[in-house]
Amino acid sequence: MAIHNSYLIHLVEWIKEKDPNQPEFLQAVLEVFQSIEPLIDKRSELVTEGVVKRFIEPERIIIFRVPWRDHDGNFQVNRGYRVQFNSAIGPYKGGLRFHPSVNLSIIKALAFEQCLKNSLTGLPLGGGKGGSDFDPKGKTDHEVMYFCHSYMTEFHRHIGQFIDVPAGDIGVGNREVGYLFGQYKRIRDEFTGVLTGKHVSFGGSLARTEATGYGLCYFVEEMLHAKNDTFHHKTVTISGSGNVAIYAAEKATQLGNTVITMSDSNGFIYDPNGVDLKVIKQIKEVERARISKYAELVPGAKYIEGKGVWRYPCDVALPCATQNELTEEDAGMLIDNGCKFVAEGANIPCTPEAITLFHDNKIYFAPGKASNAGGVATSGIEMAQNSSRLPWSFDEVDRLLKKIMKGIYKTVTHSASEFGEPDNLEMGANIAGFQKIIDAMLRQGNV
Repeated sequence: MAIHNSYLIHLVEWIKEKDPNQPEFLQAVLEVFQSIEPLIDKRSELVTEGVVKRFIEPERIIIFRVPWRDHDGNFQVNRGYRVQFNSAIGPYKGGLRFHPSVNLSIIKALAFEQCLKNSLTGLPLGGGKGGSDFDPKGKTDHEVMYFCHSYMTEFHRHIGQFIDVPAGDIGVGNREVGYLFGQYKRIRDEFTGVLTGKHVSFGGSLARTEATGYGLCYFVEEMLHAKNDTFHHKTVTISGSGNVAIYAAEKATQLGNTVITMSDSNGFIYDPNGVDLKVIKQIKEVERARISKYAELVPGAKYIEGKGVWRYPCDVALPCATQNELTEEDAGMLIDNGCKFVAEGANIPCTPEAITLFHDNKIYFAPGKASNAGGVATSGIEMAQNSSRLPWSFDEVDRLLKKIMKGIYKTVTHSASEFGEPDNLEMGANIAGFQKIIDAMLRQGNV
């Protein structure tokens, strides 16, 4: 879908000229601009007040070196990032990603998306994202600890419970968050809820580990209910085998569905009898091994090197691995194999061409800023528990998570319906999330 509004076209050219080597960021902005064009046409003050141009420029970008000593005693140096994108509705909130692919373009794109996602939750959270090109895979616990401590030695001066509250993302799980929090506490000499995704023994929330995957399935439930169907007895394909994928698979299975695929960066498994989550958790969460081991342990399962997780017939597809993993070719395979519902569990996992194909073929598609908002919603709940010094039960958190996801679906569909496209969840999510932020910016003046 092309952009026709002259002001938005001007802003796209402005981004291309200013940041010519940031394709992921440009992709994220274009996707939002295509959706909000009807709103810009309707509200002229968004142009005259320059609020859109202000919104697409991050409030602050922090880049720093992270030196650390490896197992052999040699010094290594990585680059650390934090993009504090927008704080109009609350302190910056968003994950840290440790992965070799991390660069400024990717972090800016994710931070931009995070602003809209956080807005949709209804919680007072701004948007940010950060991380490093450090790869935790293959590193010892001590090497990961040394790196996290070095990262936080610089990072601590830029965050705080009322300023910026990071969490985990790809490569940053409970272990990494613990090391980061320990160093923050040591340097600042304070115990505050400055990081979410902590272990429950020192301020973490029950259900936080499960939240993004569970929330994704709660959102899919709403999608199917809207089509007079139920998320039950469905065949589900899932990519990834990290936190989001594992707990999306767990909740989908609990709801009576059959998950037949999962993957990692080397390849994927196909289990026609339904993925055994106990085996997956042992491999990925305990042993930190490759998913290929699953086929060695489970009769009837197959492991295939490389891509191809979307080649099997399914009713629901949940991309939960990484950005731009599901291409136009993959989308074509899903359509040919009868898939009717696609909901993003990762951040920006579908390419623009794939999303266009889904829309053209009447596939009910949910963008990650709506469907995977359960993680940050529960991080907000963790922040509330930290502030009140009161822990909540798993059931209390899970119940509130489900309520928030149902509320997001309602908000998104209402916004899409206002502009005559009730099934366009992408448009609804972008407009609803964007309007809340820019209205706050307008009320706060020249910020």
